[in-house]
Amino acid sequence: MALVANSTNSSEYKVITTVLVSLSNQNTMVDPVEFPDTFRKLVKGLAQMFYIVNPAETSYERPEDVPKLFYSAWPYFLLFMVVENILLWIEKKPTARLNDSITSLSHGLFQECGRLLFRGSESYIYLYLYQHFRICDLSWDLPFTWYLAAIGVDFCYYWVHRACHEIHILWAQHQVHHSSEDYNLAVGLRQSALQGWCGFSFYLPLAFIIPPSQFVTHQYFNLLYQFWIHTETVQTLGPLEWIFNTPNHHRVHHGSNIYCLDTNYGGVLIIWDRIFGTFAKERKGEEIIYGLVYNQPSFNPTHLQLIFGIPFNVLSFLLTFYTKYVIQKLQAMSSWKHKLAAIFYGPSWQPGKPRLGLEEDKIKVVKREKYNVKIPLWCNLYLLIHFAVMVYGFHQLALRHLSLSPVSVLAFVSYIIASLTNIGLLFENHKFAPIYEVLRCMILVTAIQRLQFPDIDYTTLLLAEVFFLISGVFWFLKSVHILDISSTLQTKMD
Repeated sequence: MALVANSTNSSEYKVITTVLVSLSNQNTMVDPVEFPDTFRKLVKGLAQMFYIVNPAETSYERPEDVPKLFYSAWPYFLLFMVVENILLWIEKKPTARLNDSITSLSHGLFQECGRLLFRGSESYIYLYLYQHFRICDLSWDLPFTWYLAAIGVDFCYYWVHRACHEIHILWAQHQVHHSSEDYNLAVGLRQSALQGWCGFSFYLPLAFIIPPSQFVTHQYFNLLYQFWIHTETVQTLGPLEWIFNTPNHHRVHHGSNIYCLDTNYGGVLIIWDRIFGTFAKERKGEEIIYGLVYNQPSFNPTHLQLIFGIPFNVLSFLLTFYTKYVIQKLQAMSSWKHKLAAIFYGPSWQPGKPRLGLEEDKIKVVKREKYNVKIPLWCNLYLLIHFAVMVYGFHQLALRHLSLSPVSVLAFVSYIIASLTNIGLLFENHKFAPIYEVLRCMILVTAIQRLQFPDIDYTTLLLAEVFFLISGVFWFLKSVHILDISSTLQTKMD
């Protein structure tokens, strides 16, 4: 497989591995007496990543009793990524690119920030339907209910996922997940912040049968399972390939090759694709080209995520790259019938063509250079450290958000999103990024000086203030002399 070879790739790998290990090992010092329990919890957490759980231990009476499994799995996400890169290094294959990996993780934080803001409000309709219109009362603690919910959630996910590829306006948000030109575990966290809102209606039929607590539980497990299949380090799982979605099958789904398009939608089970005719087997000897057919190289998560992206100049805002395609297509249609079709038919549809377009009209994607802006090692290190600080900041916000006012949560989330956006702009050597970075750092310094943070100790606040003050002054001095960062694309291919 052809991957970009970065001259600083080895150094970046060592840096990112060190930081991720430290993040995943936070608060792991335990008393020797407690070690057996800690080890059991670790094994249990690892098993949950593969949907290997005890139904009796993962059945809950009320939705609010269900643990935040996706959030608590972040240490495992980071640990898995470290292991993946170690395996790639041992196999002498290119390791994860720092810029692309942090962009993917930034998208994951976007999604988590959305969850903090929405507070599960998209699930209220499910709860209302279950309370007023359910057709049977399945006990929440029965194994039968647990397994029925697992199958039901995965069946509905198949149709959610398929709709996100076959309905243009849904594809406009789902393309975020396919926007990386790499295929690794970090891509598993590259999700749209609007994913929950775009897909929740497909799960509503379950509300007539499945208790809400079981529905929430299996949504978590379904998403956790899908994380680890985003890797090239696992080739085949033998007979399990017939039933379960695996890295082998999901690699095909992420390909831009013509035979890969609109295939393998299953979440946990691949049998839905086999039943409904959307299964495709990986072709040996044909390299899979990852990314979008109409590729949009960018390390700016806001540009890929939201309806309005970051301005490319101070006075104008540009539509996010794919949403503008939907709007342009709608505006080009002469009748209301065709305008609606431009939104709700497939991305490849044209007037006079079938709903999903014609096979012969699909664009053949050939091997292409990967977008890889070269920046100095010190800048990569700076961005990695600041990203780790944002992860820590989000962690603190997630622990306290229920005790904060909605306005406060919105303010903190906005700052995190702005920070992740500018990290992406610095990776791209955007001409305004140094100025934005000065403003970002000074805003936090001012906030620490002017606002009250009673739940955070004085030492932590002082360290944060000094850290961001030094960062802000540094970028101010650099911006005066203009950063000497090459913005040429990487052209060396393996």
